[in-house]
Amino acid sequence: MKMNLVLELMDVPGQLVSVLEPIGTLGANLVTVIHKREFKNEQGMVPVHITIEGERENLFNVIQKFDDLGISIVEMDGVVKKEMISTLLYGHIVDQDIRDTMDRINLLKGVVITGFDIKLDGEKESTALITLETDYGKKQFVFDKIKEIAEEKQLLMINEV
Repeated sequence: MKMNLVLELMDVPGQLVSVLEPIGTLGANLVTVIHKREFKNEQGMVPVHITIEGERENLFNVIQKFDDLGISIVEMDGVVKKEMISTLLYGHIVDQDIRDTMDRINLLKGVVITGFDIKLDGEKESTALITLETDYGKKQFVFDKIKEIAEEKQLLMINEV
């Protein structure tokens, strides 16, 4: 059985080697590696396309190992595993501890803030555009959690910008 994966890795020395090492130890074979360093995202992550083959159980052991190591699988056999979503918050965002808001969102499993743009209007209310990367299928969960935070901080939330 073959499996095509797109991983997101930090573009630092040794990262690729450390990711490839478990493949052989878990009984799978590495067929192809395409490391696209020129496509680095805002977090310094680069896509790495790999093809592995082996027994079904061994391939799923590799996937589990990647998960244990915190390696993000963006795509598996052409199926997107991550999606980008965005939302707006409106109100006294700075006064309501913007750092706490961001930290609480980043604590959600499978969610990373990839962009946070704020428009300030002096002492008046401000608007923040939050762009997030989340595991595929978790969009409603993420929106619900952000809504809880927004309501607690008396901020208006507008989904899917």
